[in-house]
Amino acid sequence: MDINKIRNFSIIAHIDHGKSTLADRLLEITNTVSKREMKAQFLDDMDLERERGITIKSHAIRMEYKFSDDEVYILNLIDTPGHVDFSYEVSRSLAACEGVLLVVDATQGVEAQTLSTLYQAMDNNLQIIPVINKIDLPNAQIVLVMEQLTELLGCNSNEIVLVSAKTGEGIKELLEEIIIQIPPPEGKPQEPLQALIFDSIFDNYRGAIPYIRVINGVIKPKTRIFMFANEKTFEVDEVGYLGLKKDPQEELIAGEVGYVVANIKNVRETRVGDTITETFNKASSPLPGYRPAKPMVFSGLYPVNNDEYNLLKDALDKLKLNDSSLLYEPESSKALGFGFRCGFLGLLHMEIIQERLFREHKIEIITTVPNVEYLVYTHDGERLSIDNPSNLLQENLIERIEEPIISAKIITPSEFIGNIMKLAADRRGIHKDMEYMDKSRVNLNFDFPLVETIFDFYDKLKTISKGYASLDYEFLEYRPAELEKLDILLNGEAVDALSMIVHREKAYYWGKKLVQKLRKIIPRQLYEVIIQAAIGSRVIARESIKPLRKNVVAKCYGGDITRKRKLLEKQKEGKKRMKRVGKVDIPQEAFLAILTVEDDG
Repeated sequence: MDINKIRNFSIIAHIDHGKSTLADRLLEITNTVSKREMKAQFLDDMDLERERGITIKSHAIRMEYKFSDDEVYILNLIDTPGHVDFSYEVSRSLAACEGVLLVVDATQGVEAQTLSTLYQAMDNNLQIIPVINKIDLPNAQIVLVMEQLTELLGCNSNEIVLVSAKTGEGIKELLEEIIIQIPPPEGKPQEPLQALIFDSIFDNYRGAIPYIRVINGVIKPKTRIFMFANEKTFEVDEVGYLGLKKDPQEELIAGEVGYVVANIKNVRETRVGDTITETFNKASSPLPGYRPAKPMVFSGLYPVNNDEYNLLKDALDKLKLNDSSLLYEPESSKALGFGFRCGFLGLLHMEIIQERLFREHKIEIITTVPNVEYLVYTHDGERLSIDNPSNLLQENLIERIEEPIISAKIITPSEFIGNIMKLAADRRGIHKDMEYMDKSRVNLNFDFPLVETIFDFYDKLKTISKGYASLDYEFLEYRPAELEKLDILLNGEAVDALSMIVHREKAYYWGKKLVQKLRKIIPRQLYEVIIQAAIGSRVIARESIKPLRKNVVAKCYGGDITRKRKLLEKQKEGKKRMKRVGKVDIPQEAFLAILTVEDDG
């Protein structure tokens, strides 16, 4: 294989800008997929990806394109996820490329996530080919979007490729630009092996299969390989290209993209971003940029039926085989029984896992309130990581609590600046700066506490901007904050699954709203139910649910009044005794009530 005839590239775009459709047309025009086999969103093989119109798992595919009579080029498309939750996978896919297609919707223009991924591509010194998609639509604003791109990239308007991924217009010209503009790989086959893992899948028969880009050296069957991140060794059984099906080869050399089968038992041993080298001829150092996937959002998952605990455990084990970023450990709750504390990359990742548990394993689950991880410093100098509010220490033992802060980029039409500023102030956002991208669009930068954005921040942002604002964010640092644990008590007993950590300024508001919501949700019992919100031993809000009352004196016609009093006293004593031993039934809606507290505010 002539390394100069290889082009490794990726497509970066905001959600719904046509990335998957463009990939479909590239596969079709290079005859990688026949018209008979072609289906929409070909590389998105999960039902959830098709339904939501997003790429959840990154993909790679090898295409051959005949540029002229005697020149056939190999094009390796390394597709990337389109959501901010999977930004680390995006960064590793970009590290495996020499160039990117920057795809922008002609009707929507440059959006926040496009910018964020573009800056990553620039940091990697990748060749950027600007592409305007959906030029066939009647409301396409081609001239305006061209101005945005020329200002953003400092390029000329004639360097921008105009395409319609839906109709196929401009796709041939785009393929030629890929070959002309994107440089070939610069790897050296004679150097010690260095291969970047940018993705991996799990096969029931062959184990975990890492997808790799060989940077230097050669990898072939019988090679003993060494993983830098976990320091494990394996023997390679097979290597090959990533076509429609896996295509076994004698070797993969520097510059090529492919897969490795090496009897690896699970995906945890093939971490995205890790470097593969030879055991007996090691590279001096791993490739830069690796970091373990770090969950940002934590939630408890409990089976609705406690008998399904083992089924839930098996289901999570199977999902873990395919998704190394999913973390979980057993936990128990007085209110919900036995379940698991799970860590997710973000709220979308959490939704995807919940949906897959139900669809693929038919398990109905109760989810506790999503939380973030806090750093708690004690007076003894100890530092603890707390992701479950019920594990927070007593107030007198804590010196300070630090919460995770994100740097958020919001791109919006200028007419919505006031609404967004108000939303940011309500969510404790700190405005950093503002820059106009053109006459009508502005880029706002904020620092937000992560916990303020994980419930419904994105939904509210879309609502107040009529759907035009876009959001992108990245983790920044931990900062001290005045935080307190808010407990919900039912008849004096704390319900651990309803506990939450809130900012001191919002504690009363959250407590009052939550007990009011729970009063409507929790069904009436035969005795009075007292709902209280408390911080430590101090009750800050209270509601009561009146008991169901049976008329015990209905059959007493006339006679002495003392007989009726005796029956009423007997009923009163019975209700007291029932209140002591009775268990309040808490419906699943109660655990979701916290997510909708803001809606009534």
